[in-house]
Amino acid sequence: MKNLDFRSDTVTHPTPAMREAMARAEVGDDVYQDDPTTNRLETLAAEMLGMEAALFVPSGTMGNQLAMMSHTRPGDEAIVSLESHIFEHEVGAAAVLSGLNLRQLTFPNGIYDAAQIEAAIRPDDIHEPPTGLICLENALANGRVVTLETMREVQAVAQAHGIPVHMDGARLFHAALTLNEDVKALAGCVDSVSCCLSKGLCAPVGSVLCGSKAFIARARKYRKMLGGGMRQTGILCAAGILALTEMLPRLSEDHETARYLAELLAQIPGVSVDLDSVQINMVFASFDWPNIAQLPAWLKEREVLIGDCHNSVIRFVTHYGITKRDVEGLAALLKEFYAC
Repeated sequence: MKNLDFRSDTVTHPTPAMREAMARAEVGDDVYQDDPTTNRLETLAAEMLGMEAALFVPSGTMGNQLAMMSHTRPGDEAIVSLESHIFEHEVGAAAVLSGLNLRQLTFPNGIYDAAQIEAAIRPDDIHEPPTGLICLENALANGRVVTLETMREVQAVAQAHGIPVHMDGARLFHAALTLNEDVKALAGCVDSVSCCLSKGLCAPVGSVLCGSKAFIARARKYRKMLGGGMRQTGILCAAGILALTEMLPRLSEDHETARYLAELLAQIPGVSVDLDSVQINMVFASFDWPNIAQLPAWLKEREVLIGDCHNSVIRFVTHYGITKRDVEGLAALLKEFYAC
């Protein structure tokens, strides 16, 4: 079996076309905003998402944090999901960089409830921090997607209270595909959105943060503050352009492969998969195996990488380079391990 990596869709390598485009990229100094390739990527991203402007950033984490810095003031509170990337996996940056308090809400299956969010908005009380931002995510970290109807319900609440909404759209294009919605419709429910170019789209580096012109002007200055003024970014943005123009049509293959993997896993004794939760390119499998903690190391010896086991659950992610034959090979190895 070839080397396989199911840990994340961030492990993909740039395609040959991306490598060639990077080598030939026309570049300038992006801090002066005269890198033509970067400017083209930002214009393309803004148009695709229906926003006024966009900003290339090194990572989704920086994109999210720039959004929080740009939308709020120190001492504000942001409403987030307890399971969100912003709360769980960004090193507490909102507190350090923005001086924000995060009000964490728990939703069934992670799917937002507009009434619950509205109830969490702070009153005008001298004792309480003002609610300055609502943060959403789509697709969710659990692999599910949030419908356009739900997004619009949250938007209506936010607009009624004059609160901006930011969306961590690291896998927004996956969500749009699953929902059969124009990505502009989903982005139209929020004031800003960060989309990853390296999760499933094969770009080696980067995300794009989109919003109004005034918002992006603020975010650009904060990006410089955080050390994100990377000069000749066109070398990276050349791959990002191809990520948005050539890689989106093949995302359906990753979704189909994930579904196939889920069906194979569900047939293995002691393995449980909620097939209804397999909505993008992620499969969460629960293992009722006493030796499950040994599985990642055992598979690594056989040149297959998976993430660590958390509470008997392992996440498998399909992506460019993972085929249906590959997941059949993974399933065969799991059966072999079970029989040990």
